[in-house]
Amino acid sequence: MKDPSLLQATGSEPLTLQQEYHMQLSWSRDPNKETFIVLDKDLVVGDFSHGEPHLEAVVGDVNIFMNDLDNPHVAEVEIMIAEPKSRRKGLGKESVMMMMTFAIEKLGINIFRVKIGESNGASLDLFQKLGFVQTSYSSIFKEVNLELQITQPKKEEMLGLMGIVIEHT
Repeated sequence: MKDPSLLQATGSEPLTLQQEYHMQLSWSRDPNKETFIVLDKDLVVGDFSHGEPHLEAVVGDVNIFMNDLDNPHVAEVEIMIAEPKSRRKGLGKESVMMMMTFAIEKLGINIFRVKIGESNGASLDLFQKLGFVQTSYSSIFKEVNLELQITQPKKEEMLGLMGIVIEHT
C-alpha cells in the first residue's frame, strides 16, 4: 500500500510486500486480532469458487483488536477499502457489520470503538450511520473516537443478520 491519501486515511505506514506478509502472519497468530479480507464480487473473474483466492477481487480488509486490558468485551474496529472503484458501494458497511456480528456471536464483544482521522469524512459517516457516537476527540492526533454499545435489541438485530451470511470454514 503506497497511496499517500490511503496511508493518511488509515494512519498506516508504507510497507513492502514482504513486510505486509510478515504482518499478516503475525496477526493470524494473535488471539486478540481478527481480520476479514474484503472482496468486490464485481471484480471476480469467472465463477466464484470457495477456497480460491480471487486476488483480482481483493479490495480491502476489516479488522478488530481486543486490546482493552480492563474489559475483554471491548474491540476496536478498522475498515479499509483500498480500491477506489470499490468505494461507496456498501462494501465497508457490509464488512463492518459482518465483523461486528462475528465478534458479538463468537467473542462476546459488547462495545465497539473506532478511531478515525478528522479528515476521513467517509469513515465518520459510515460509523455514525451504524449508530456509533463520538466519545472524545484528540487534537494532538486530529482523531475522532466513536463508540457503539451493544444493547440486547441491537444484539438480536445483529445476530439476525447471521442467518443471511454464508459462512465458509
